[in-house]
Order: sequence, then structure tokens, then C-alpha cells
Amino acid sequence: MANEKDRPRIVVIGAGAVGGFYGAIAHRAGAHVALVLRSDVETVRQHGLIVDSPLGDLSFAPAAVHGPDDEPVPGADYVVCCVKVLPTVDRASLIAPWVGPDTTVVLIENGIDIEPEIASALPDHELLSGLAFVGVSRLGPGRIRHQAFGRLTLGAWPAGTTPALSALAALFETGGIDVKISETIVRERWAKSLWNAPFNPISVLADGTDTDTMLGVPGGEALVRGVMAEVAAVAAADGHPMPDDAAERNIAATRQMTAYRNSMALDHRAGRPLEIDAILGNIVDIAARLDVPVPRLAGLRALVAMKTREAERAATGS
Repeated sequence: MANEKDRPRIVVIGAGAVGGFYGAIAHRAGAHVALVLRSDVETVRQHGLIVDSPLGDLSFAPAAVHGPDDEPVPGADYVVCCVKVLPTVDRASLIAPWVGPDTTVVLIENGIDIEPEIASALPDHELLSGLAFVGVSRLGPGRIRHQAFGRLTLGAWPAGTTPALSALAALFETGGIDVKISETIVRERWAKSLWNAPFNPISVLADGTDTDTMLGVPGGEALVRGVMAEVAAVAAADGHPMPDDAAERNIAATRQMTAYRNSMALDHRAGRPLEIDAILGNIVDIAARLDVPVPRLAGLRALVAMKTREAERAATGS
């Protein structure tokens, strides 16, 4: 960037593993990056964010580090929200204090139908929706390990492209990752859900198991394929049909991975809240609205709810 005033100003809300990684990529590209953290605030203020990556050392000292009780500084060019989509988290109230008149809001989060809540709360702001294809994890306070991938799919919500979208994509590409701009971001979310909807909840029901086990046990692949077929049926009814070979390609790609525990499996094992509504429940609700039968998806939703309830009881001793 030629000088300070030319640097894009980005605020990342929820700078854990995913948010911290993309914040580091934006910083590497020359952006003025501030982080809003729930924890590790003093560690990152003192030592910066340490990011080990195959792309090189992405560690950086943020332009500012804010805790949950700090006074917001509105007016960034982009406010990027990377928090988990949970019923107990009011994402709009986290985002709103940081926006100015010309701020573009960016969601880099999992799930289906996660944008309307934010669009309704912030109707005067352009909304970009993003899907991350990245292997990244938090190692400890202020420390992140990026293992692989990093590609982003970004699109204006509900559809189309904009100058703010093109500028953000170019920034991330300058930082060293691939970015796909999609004019149909809702279709992209359905495509990712074809994988997430079976593998995430099934891994939880199997106590955090990996993809090799899910596909390797008798009946495992058939269950995954059945769930994928239901997701594809709902997507088609919603106006976003998947290619006929989409399930086959997803399963083939999964078999080529090393045994992989997805983020929901890791959250389950660590006793953290699960994004089950965003990833699974919203699909079941859309199916009901569109009168599409989804017995497997509905069954998975109910079973995960039962397992979660039992875990809560065990934790409280009730």
C-alpha cells in the first residue's frame, strides 16, 4: 500500500483459528487489521498472533486488539465475522458497534441460511458471504497452526458481485490464498452442506470419529449417501440443484484424505457448543417449509439433540 490512508481497514470479530488465519492473510497483503477476541487478549497485545503455516511465518502484530468489554471503534472498510453460528450468540450485536456508514460486512462461517439474520439487523450495509476451505487449529493462547488449504469462496448475498467483493478477493489473493468469486453464493453453501450435513453430525454421534471410520464400517457409506441425497433434494427444491455426480465426487475426495476429524467432532470431544442448527437444523427447517421429506436428516438432528442433552446433564450432575 502506498501510505496509511490507502490501507484497507479490517476488523475481524472472532479471531480464533479461522478468523486469526484470514486476519493474518489480510495483514500480509498490507491491510490495517484489528482483532476482536473473546480470550487471549493480553497475550496477543503483548506478543502478537503467532501463525505457523506452510505459506511461511504469518505471525503479526495487529493494529489493535480488543476484548469483549472494550469500546468499539466503528468505521472499518470491512468487518469480518468468524464466530460460530450458535443460538446463544447474537452475531448482529457483535458486528453492529464496529460498522460505519460505508462498512461492508463479511461472514466467513459455516451453515445454510445464516445471512438473513444479519441482513435484517444491518439493512444499510453490503453483506458478503464466505466459505472457508482450510485446515487450521488453535494450539494455545495467541498461537495458531495452519496445516493446509486456505481457499475462500466469496459472494455478495444473496447473489451477484460488487466492487467491495472484488477488492476483498484481490486483497486475500495478494496475501497468498486462492479466492473464488461466486455470483451464486447460496448455491455454494448448498454444495458445501452436501459434505457437512452428513459428516459433521455423524461424527458427533460416533463420539468424534474420523472420516475413514464413517465410510469404512458396514452401512456407513450408505448412510452418508442417503443423507447427501436428502440434502440434494432440499437444495433442488430451494432452486439450487446439485450436479448428478456431486455425492460421488464428495465421497471420492473424502476417501483420498487422511483420516480426518472435522471441526464439529473436535468441538464435541472438547465439550464445546456445536453448530448443529446452522449446519443441519436449518436444512431440516427449509425441507419442512418446502415439503421435502428428510427422515435421515431429521433423525440425525434429533439424535444429536439427545446426545447434547445427555452431555449437559452429565456436566451439571442433574
